[in-house]
Amino acid sequence: MTPLLTIIVLILVAIAIWQMTKIFELSQIKTDNSQIANDKDNKYNGYLMFGFLIFIYALTIFSFWKYSKVLLPEAASEHGEEYDSLMLVSFIIIFFVQTLTQGLLHYFAFKYRGEKGRKALFFADNDRLEFIWTIIPVIVLSGLILWGLYAWTNIMDINDEDDPITIELYAQQFSWTARYAGDDNVLGDANVRMIDIDNANILGIDMADPNAADDVIVREIHLPVGRKVNFKMRSQDVLHSAYMPHFRAQMNCVPGMITQFSFTPTITTAEMRQKPDVVDKVKGINKQRAERAAKGEDNTDPWEFDYILLCNKICGKSHYNMQMKIIVETEEEYNKWMAEQKSFGESMASVQ
Repeated sequence: MTPLLTIIVLILVAIAIWQMTKIFELSQIKTDNSQIANDKDNKYNGYLMFGFLIFIYALTIFSFWKYSKVLLPEAASEHGEEYDSLMLVSFIIIFFVQTLTQGLLHYFAFKYRGEKGRKALFFADNDRLEFIWTIIPVIVLSGLILWGLYAWTNIMDINDEDDPITIELYAQQFSWTARYAGDDNVLGDANVRMIDIDNANILGIDMADPNAADDVIVREIHLPVGRKVNFKMRSQDVLHSAYMPHFRAQMNCVPGMITQFSFTPTITTAEMRQKPDVVDKVKGINKQRAERAAKGEDNTDPWEFDYILLCNKICGKSHYNMQMKIIVETEEEYNKWMAEQKSFGESMASVQ
């Protein structure tokens, strides 16, 4: 509520200032009412262009200084390094071109501002200039596109090589459910029409499929470090998006079809928690929470870093709360956790 009131007050102040300016202009006897810009107007506009240039550069520098700490830590998947490199190179090129072009734009707007009696000199066409400003973007963009296609092809090379773990991510408003393929590493058939809440078949798994008996249904994802994982996504109701930011992974979950994504985690949760930037981020967040706790506000428990699965589609009023914890651990820890889980067949037997 406070931000909304602040915005309203700022708008009202701006309107008041504008009205006062108009009153001041009307009070001037010798006010020039001509709508044609004169040399003085052009000079002021030139300086304003320079002022705006300084403003946008200062804002950019401030944003880098102030908000770089909220960026994601290093990628925790094998393909993440190439993904981040492509993103970084793209940003560097965009920043360089933006700085150069905006600087020239505002400089020339001042240098060649209108003056009485000066006539503009222009070229109807210049083949050399047009070739230069066409071929350079073509070469740069072609390189980025080809690099992006190569990276995308490698990322989306989903196969059964390297003995991957098969996990299904099931999306529904507003929660996630994960299903491991079990010892046979083959998921049993499932369909939303087979969902039977009364019999605890919340994913619509075909109980007649022999591959379904050893499937394991969980509300928390555990992954062994260095082991490839093939994710298969389904949605029960609307379009969702399985987003795992720390692994640079995202794939839409579409009702009526199965989508896939694959990656290999490279950093355990315990190792990521020891990264300096993550430690600083945790300290910063917990400092803010401690300040809120002192004021008696809610949601002030100390926070600890965890990998997380989010929904990156606005899927409804509780979209913000659609998330699931991901734990990356050693192979031994993963096997121990998996041995403690109850299979789908055992769960159904206990219900019946």
